[in-house]
Amino acid sequence: MHHNETPPRLELRGITKHYPAVVANQAIDLVVQPGEIHAVLGENGAGKSTLMKIVYGVVKPDAGQIIWNGQTVHIRSPAQARALGIGMVFQHFSLFDTLTVAQNIALALEPGQAIQELSARILEVSTRYGLPLEPDRLVHLLSVGERQRVEIVRCLLQAPQLLIMDEPTSVLTPQAVRKLFETLRRLAAEGCSILYISHKLDEIRELCHTATVLRGGQVTGTANPQLETSKSLAELMIGKELPAYKRSQVRQVGEPRLVINDLSRPSDDPFGTALAHIQLTVHAGEIVGIAGVSGNGQQELLYALSGEKPGQSEAVLIKGQAAGQLDAAGRRSLGLRFVPEERLGRGAVPEMSLEMNALLTGYANGLSKHGFIQYPKLRAFSNACIERFKVKAGGATAAAKSLSGGNVQKYIVGRELMLNPEVLVIAQPTWGVDVGAASFIRQTLLDLSQEGVAVLVVSEELEELFEICDRIAVIAGGQLSAAKPVAQTSIEEIGLLMGGARLMANTADTHEQQGVGL
Repeated sequence: MHHNETPPRLELRGITKHYPAVVANQAIDLVVQPGEIHAVLGENGAGKSTLMKIVYGVVKPDAGQIIWNGQTVHIRSPAQARALGIGMVFQHFSLFDTLTVAQNIALALEPGQAIQELSARILEVSTRYGLPLEPDRLVHLLSVGERQRVEIVRCLLQAPQLLIMDEPTSVLTPQAVRKLFETLRRLAAEGCSILYISHKLDEIRELCHTATVLRGGQVTGTANPQLETSKSLAELMIGKELPAYKRSQVRQVGEPRLVINDLSRPSDDPFGTALAHIQLTVHAGEIVGIAGVSGNGQQELLYALSGEKPGQSEAVLIKGQAAGQLDAAGRRSLGLRFVPEERLGRGAVPEMSLEMNALLTGYANGLSKHGFIQYPKLRAFSNACIERFKVKAGGATAAAKSLSGGNVQKYIVGRELMLNPEVLVIAQPTWGVDVGAASFIRQTLLDLSQEGVAVLVVSEELEELFEICDRIAVIAGGQLSAAKPVAQTSIEEIGLLMGGARLMANTADTHEQQGVGL
């Protein structure tokens, strides 16, 4: 090192953090240069989130030092991190549901700015960066994707020198991802450094200058992602070969198991999406995917399918029976199993043990008898689920909230799959789940369809849908396109439909020429 050069933007030396049950970080070294987009790669539980929280002042390290622009610093709080010029976009959003977008953003900024002025700035910045937001909208009415935009715009308003992004594209269309990448490249060109955590290896190869790979809380390597393949990066992460998907080409597609028949419903929420004349049939033995940008009616459709918001009797048929008026339990009794997008709270009760969480949906499947819990069966079921789905947990009696997001997800998916579904509706099957777990869940869905189950997958991960689905439809603005066989469509075509292709046609050209000046 020549000492006359600009110091690194951020340097971590020997960062260590132990929790009672795990070593989250062990002697981690990491260097981020000014204007560098630096990927942090690793499976769930590899220690990425802990490391980022240390940089952002949420978690205090047990050992090691943080050097910021050449000076050793002790970052004691997020407020101090922001004052230094560090911004972070979390995977789990820290927004107040009952406040508007502008009010949420105001909380993170210096006091004394008029909300009208701020709203105007939010509109300007969000439009310029291709992250459209309505400043007056209440946060609880926003989809996951829109909430994420709030977090990103909130950071950008503070002109950070380092931006930490945790899984930033898990809720964006391919077109929006490109837009975000343009934004990030422009920020980097202006000297802002970016720490980028993602499971999407092709994105990391396209975007990032450097990658640091974590495994089991330690740095296992650094790489130039542009010189690697997705396969070689994945192998660095999991330390072994990736499984290939086994998919028998001969699919016996059977009778219609789930029929959505002219389903329309207004939205309860003024900013929600009304569903208009949705038609879809899922047969035994096939996987049908619904792609779409968050906030286009997915939530409303899933509530209509799960039975949490019953509607017209004939609008939903399960195995030929009109089920539209049935509640969730009534639909389960017909063979429907459901995995919601919100793991904790809707898919599982955070405070309850894993085995009690199995009982929530398994009580009618032999885990209780005449209203009494069958503990030995329940424990055996939970342990089998933990083992079969490789759930990292302190056993069947561990509380759901003690697991990392990916492990809760594996458990909930496992629970539903072990309850012998005839129809499975699953939302975001691998959102926030690492490569190994994702390929395991996807393979499990393929195996199920092979066994004759009708599977409907709602996901914003296009690669995932193209990997496992037989047919794909797109939801945009509460309307569903016809489901097309995967071989007859492409990621580009689906992406255009996701953006509401008709709208895109008018505006896309003008934006391309201007390069959307930032």
